[in-house]
Amino acid sequence: MSLAEKLDQLRVTALAEISASDSQADLNQIRVKWLGKKGPITEVLRGMKDLAPAERPTIGAKANELRDTLTQAIGDKQATLAAAALAAQLAGETIDVTLPGKPVVQGQPHVLQQIIEDLEDQFIGMGYQIVEGPEVEQDEYNFKRMNLPEDHPARDMQDTFYISKSLLMRTQTSPVQARTLEQHDFSKGPLKMISPGRVYRRDTDDATHSHQFHQVEGLVIDKHITMGDLKGTLLAVAHQLFGADHDIRLRPSYFPFTEPSVEVDVSWGPVTDQTKPEDIDWIEVLGAGMVHPNVLRMAGVDPDVYGGFAFGLGPDRFAMLKHGVEDIRNFYLNDIRFLKQFDQKG
Repeated sequence: MSLAEKLDQLRVTALAEISASDSQADLNQIRVKWLGKKGPITEVLRGMKDLAPAERPTIGAKANELRDTLTQAIGDKQATLAAAALAAQLAGETIDVTLPGKPVVQGQPHVLQQIIEDLEDQFIGMGYQIVEGPEVEQDEYNFKRMNLPEDHPARDMQDTFYISKSLLMRTQTSPVQARTLEQHDFSKGPLKMISPGRVYRRDTDDATHSHQFHQVEGLVIDKHITMGDLKGTLLAVAHQLFGADHDIRLRPSYFPFTEPSVEVDVSWGPVTDQTKPEDIDWIEVLGAGMVHPNVLRMAGVDPDVYGGFAFGLGPDRFAMLKHGVEDIRNFYLNDIRFLKQFDQKG
């Protein structure tokens, strides 16, 4: 059999095998078999040295043409097999659009965040600004600017997480007020702000205490601010959170950064014109007072011209009272069964 006849026979056999292949793996084996270095086409080309010089161009061209034909046939078959595989995959993954979809459970703000946002909405409506600050704070702003020098005994009231001698985890959000106060331009109007955020104290966690909790502190500085302005503001807060049938009372207290200072209680249970004072139950909810002149001086504000009030409340405490929660730790356990009780409607 001549080389030309052998090449014709190889064409028929190889094309038949390519056509009959049913997988990419089989097709790859066919490619190696016919077009590889040890394949029959390569053997034909190696045998050309025995041909007469006049036959070599004809056989060489015929062999190269066969190689190109088989390469094209293999490529076409690969495309056909790939398309078939894709069609089978799509058929197997067909989605029945008539089936009911899975319900999507909508999340909601944490109950503590709900309290904070209620307060923020209320104070924004009263013309306050919301100011946040760093949780890692300097001793200068956390204590000294709040009228608590290094040797002040009131520092013992707040067991602090110190990072260094002058750097600490803030024990209150008052440093935000100190920073804002020293930067405020009173020629543009009074300062009215609240500073919500997390605070940290070295405390033993139990039903009513946590080493991490939340505060919302407020500050108003302007000319002619009185204790009456403070009481009216706190009464509005109590009505917003607990209801219009609750009242508040102010009791003398002590805080280093306010003078005079008061503890604020809210009545628990409806109070009407017929309710006798001795029948009212009172619960302590926050501390407040008129800003100490030293705090104003350290911020560069003249206490003979400006004055104001400050207050600090705990959203954790408010949430416990509002919803009847007895253990503060429940707010931090991420138990969905507990948290979903406080569904925020609307």
